[in-house]
Amino acid sequence: MPKPERTAAILVAAGRGLRAGSGGPKQYRSIGGQTVIFRAMEPFCCHPEVFAVQPVLNPDDAAVFNEAVSALRYQPPANGGATRQASVHAGLEALAGQKPDVVLIHDAARPFVTAALISRAIDAAGRTGAAVPAIAVADTIKLVDGNGNVEATPERARLRIAQTPQAFRFDVILDAHRRAAREGRSDFTDDAALAEWAGLTVATFEGDPANMKLTTPEDFVREEARLGAMLGDVRTGTGYDVHAFGDGDHLMICGIRVPHSRGFLAHSDGDVGLHALVDAILGALADGDIGSHFPPSDIKWKGASSDQFLKYAVERVTARNGRIAHLEVTMICERPKIGPLRDTMRARIAEITGLSLSRVAVKATTSERLGFTGREEGIAATASATIRLPWSD
Repeated sequence: MPKPERTAAILVAAGRGLRAGSGGPKQYRSIGGQTVIFRAMEPFCCHPEVFAVQPVLNPDDAAVFNEAVSALRYQPPANGGATRQASVHAGLEALAGQKPDVVLIHDAARPFVTAALISRAIDAAGRTGAAVPAIAVADTIKLVDGNGNVEATPERARLRIAQTPQAFRFDVILDAHRRAAREGRSDFTDDAALAEWAGLTVATFEGDPANMKLTTPEDFVREEARLGAMLGDVRTGTGYDVHAFGDGDHLMICGIRVPHSRGFLAHSDGDVGLHALVDAILGALADGDIGSHFPPSDIKWKGASSDQFLKYAVERVTARNGRIAHLEVTMICERPKIGPLRDTMRARIAEITGLSLSRVAVKATTSERLGFTGREEGIAATASATIRLPWSD
């Protein structure tokens, strides 16, 4: 068949993941600083040859799903069924009106899928109409009976481990699922097995050993360690900012509105805490400073909320496949008193950056009535950021 022009993807995310232990469905847990489902879904949403991404969810997970993937583009989620097979069928029916030529079916519990693997799946579907990614078996496999005794040793050279995304001509796999539903067959563990039952020849293409499925608590521990080892370039950056007081009735400090007898003289909202944090992150990246990215001469930043500057700095880290390990900001002022607001400020910074609260510190000190801060003419802030990046020259 010719290479398809319209490729859609189904993300199967309705399972409960009970073997992964406590902590809720595994697809919504964090790994490497991002949720499993975001990692599994983003490569499809960003792939230039995938025009539609169809999530299939347990209806009880709608809120946590929306929070996890709010930055991505996708079709309205379909409700999953009691089995994986039923959930895939629901996703196929939801996509039917879009009339894709090919569909890729991927498990949300495989968060390490790459754009290259997706491209291979699309190419394989174009050549064969039904194909699955597969990797060779490294160990000898044994067939055992009910008592655990070896019955046979299959020829290892012919064995493969099947992965997802599995790729099919859309109309053919939809017909196969409809036929299985009519005949009461609900016992297929993947779509390739269902396709084989329906009489299709299923080809294989090169899989990816890193594209492993998270199943047990040990899988999470191992993959966290692997991701951490990849981020061996540990960097620190520092930031400093100051703003004088002017007319006003409040101050923006570390992302929260603080009632005060004065306001900041500033081009943006004057949030010295967030500005110092932005400079600290950009410094750790060796990526200029806040003024080079958001010049005060640009009118569009007049009165701008500083949370968008901090989000931007975090995105610069993410774009380099890095992680922020820790943020610390110290406010230098006589008033307002920061202590009673400290935890609220920490929570707001954590919310903006997506970090856990334990990775955000807010401190405060005075200058013992010395200098401009001691005379209550303004506020200063210092900050530090620790980030981890993949090692490169």
